[in-house]
Amino acid sequence: MFDRLEDLLIRFEEIMGELGEPNVTNNPERFRRLMKEQSDLTPIVESYKEYKKCRQEVEDSLAMLEGESDEEMRDMIKETLSENRRRVEELEQELKILLLPKDPNDDKNVIVEIRAGAGGDEAALFAAEVYRMYVHFAERQRWRVELLNVDEIGIGGMKEVNFQITGQGAFSKLKYESGVHRVQRVPETESGGRIHTSTCTVAVMPEVDEDVSIVIEDKDIRIDVMRASGNGGQCVNTTDSAVRLTHYPTGIVVYSQTEKSQLQNKEKAFALLRSKLYDMEQQKRHDAEADLRRSQIGTGDRSEKIRTYNFPQGRVTDHRIGLTLYKLDKVMNGDIDEILDACIAADQAAKLVKMGEN
Repeated sequence: MFDRLEDLLIRFEEIMGELGEPNVTNNPERFRRLMKEQSDLTPIVESYKEYKKCRQEVEDSLAMLEGESDEEMRDMIKETLSENRRRVEELEQELKILLLPKDPNDDKNVIVEIRAGAGGDEAALFAAEVYRMYVHFAERQRWRVELLNVDEIGIGGMKEVNFQITGQGAFSKLKYESGVHRVQRVPETESGGRIHTSTCTVAVMPEVDEDVSIVIEDKDIRIDVMRASGNGGQCVNTTDSAVRLTHYPTGIVVYSQTEKSQLQNKEKAFALLRSKLYDMEQQKRHDAEADLRRSQIGTGDRSEKIRTYNFPQGRVTDHRIGLTLYKLDKVMNGDIDEILDACIAADQAAKLVKMGEN
């Protein structure tokens, strides 16, 4: 590990030297690549420098203890020695985590798809609440949310909703949300007061960069334009602005109607289709790498039941990591940081164990 850290430290210094060259900004692509690499290496280099400093202070304290006879001074040195040893252990663990292979999609924006599952209208109402939960979470992160498509029902529910979240590291946090979300509560439409169980599915897909090769042949696609349906603002239901794409090889159908412009809806529909096709490729790769999939915390299987929201008890349980919180109101208002941080920590721990086995 430390040989690798030394190599990364040398590489970091090389990058800093290259960025200091007067003509580096003349090549925007090279400048962007160097800045990205510098940004990725900075937390590793800073932690490693602190680690080396603490190690040196441990050695210095041990040397001072050998030559010191005053008990009061020896106590002070021992206290400093203890603090630095503790910090060295913390930094070793921190560096192991920083050196874990990074998901290349972590820095990307995301496209999220929520579909109502079992439970009829109640499932659609819950899907709408989960959508609002993510919107509130994104607002707390100062991320931007853009609605791509929504299929609403009259009582405020959503059969399906697709939206994009734009923000630094959006995928690194939200990728743990893919799976089946289950709600247990008494529906407003239930006169007998019985608790019902309903579900919705969440799929979190990284936005596909333009340089990623996702080929969509003209012969494989059908484009239909039509008038938007459902609740719309002025003009939205009076022109053929809605766009539906059908991808023959996969059977994927995507629909966009949130913009007044047919061109803008077409762009959104193609962005959603590209993300779905990219996500399918990722799923195939996960299925082929069974060991990797088992070492991850629910980032691959769309059919996995990941979380239960129990309204009568105000309880949220994440089944993958055994975490239960009694703050359902806050969670539904976007306060999901504690759940996501626990998923990230569990994922890192599993990967560290896997790395130790190799």
